[in-house]
Amino acid sequence: MKPFDLSGKVAVVTGGGQGIGEGIAHSLARAGASVVVAARHVDRIERVAGDITAAGGSAIAVATDVTDREALTALADAAVETFGGLHVWVNNAGGSPLRAPLTEIIDDDWDACLTLNLTSVWRASVIAAARMADGGSIINISSPAGDRGVPGSGHYAAAKAGVNSLTKTMSLELAPSVRVNGISPGYVPTEVMMTALDTDEERLEQMALKRIPLQRLGTPDDMGSTAVFLASDAGSWITGQTLIVAGGL
Repeated sequence: MKPFDLSGKVAVVTGGGQGIGEGIAHSLARAGASVVVAARHVDRIERVAGDITAAGGSAIAVATDVTDREALTALADAAVETFGGLHVWVNNAGGSPLRAPLTEIIDDDWDACLTLNLTSVWRASVIAAARMADGGSIINISSPAGDRGVPGSGHYAAAKAGVNSLTKTMSLELAPSVRVNGISPGYVPTEVMMTALDTDEERLEQMALKRIPLQRLGTPDDMGSTAVFLASDAGSWITGQTLIVAGGL
């Protein structure tokens, strides 16, 4: 298991207070990384960091609004100052509860969605890469929405399509020292997804049995294991790729 070992590495996970971000933070910590858990909700990230520490890992919580450049800079600096470096950055924060046709979305809603889901990824990646003195891995959490038309969520789909493109271009510009990849999660019954789809886990599970070849919903740990692979030496010859982790859907 040595190629998957992240001992001595420092990782930042945005949107790490719940759901997929929480799963990724725990997985990176179990692989040996020191983890900086970031999000706006202090109580959530302190709980996650506390759980990691209680399990024998190393973690701190840093309250962060990823739409604020100064906050992102402070987050990156906190990782370096606390743990002595920065090697892995996971851009997980994002989402949009708004569902409306593109013809009905107002400018403010469009701008807010793009700022959270795309602009923040670009800003954070530039800030993180500048501090990866010994090389590193940037992982962008995307969505299948970025590869298809999604009526009612065209603003979010456009942002995630932008993330996929950003992943490819940054992987070329930051090579060979920093690898940039993405994860495109399928149906994982998190609070954010339930709100976005206006559904519940029971209905999602029924859908999974009918449509997903592996016949189950995804879990935060599924995404966490993929993040460990991409962040570690096991994925050292992979860059510019967005892996679809969706049970075959």
